[in-house]
Amino acid sequence: MTHRLYFSFQSPFSWMALRELEARVPGFATEFEYIPFWDPDDRTRAGVEQYGAKIHYTRMSKAKHLYILHDTKRLASGFGHDLTWPVDVNPWWEPSALGWLKARESGCERAFYDVVTEVRWNRGADISDPVVLRPALDAAGLEGAALMAAVDDPHIRELGVQALVSAHRDAVFGIPLFQVGRRRFWGVDRIEEVIDAVEDRRTGSSPDTAETTTPVAVLATIGSMDADSPGGCG
Repeated sequence: MTHRLYFSFQSPFSWMALRELEARVPGFATEFEYIPFWDPDDRTRAGVEQYGAKIHYTRMSKAKHLYILHDTKRLASGFGHDLTWPVDVNPWWEPSALGWLKARESGCERAFYDVVTEVRWNRGADISDPVVLRPALDAAGLEGAALMAAVDDPHIRELGVQALVSAHRDAVFGIPLFQVGRRRFWGVDRIEEVIDAVEDRRTGSSPDTAETTTPVAVLATIGSMDADSPGGCG
């Protein structure tokens, strides 16, 4: 069975959680459907809204951003990861998110993911700039120009819209979010629980029947996301 996970090139917690899980759980990447999540540009946002979906992303306050900066460095150190914090001056996430979707169509999404996360979290470089990403992709043996052209490809744009519509329908309120059967886990601090849930599903001992998905009628009343305070894509 394929499970779902929502990841983001924006989020250091997504980067660290996936790095740990992929290293510790054999076959992890083959059992999950990876779905990108990001703060879209106006064009993508308009496409999402045409489906009646919303992007529940709230930019975090400066105080919270500074806390996240220090917390991320502590976590990275604890995991033994080198981290160079990137400075996002004019963030435009379409080149990385849509580029990943384009790479998936060519079967090279894993290599693309590795390049982008290395550029962002190890070099601290600007992945919003195709001029930065293109040579890094080329150096990894990928077709950088073609992958960066994904932002102008209507088909890939639509795939991006569908990814974000899926996030809305799955009530994704934070990143990373893992869905294993009916069980959902949010955040880098849920790694152990995700590992246990995957093992339960593999052995047929999953307690899924004890959990249910929130009814659509309820979501329509209360909203599918927690948008009551600035949080950002953590």
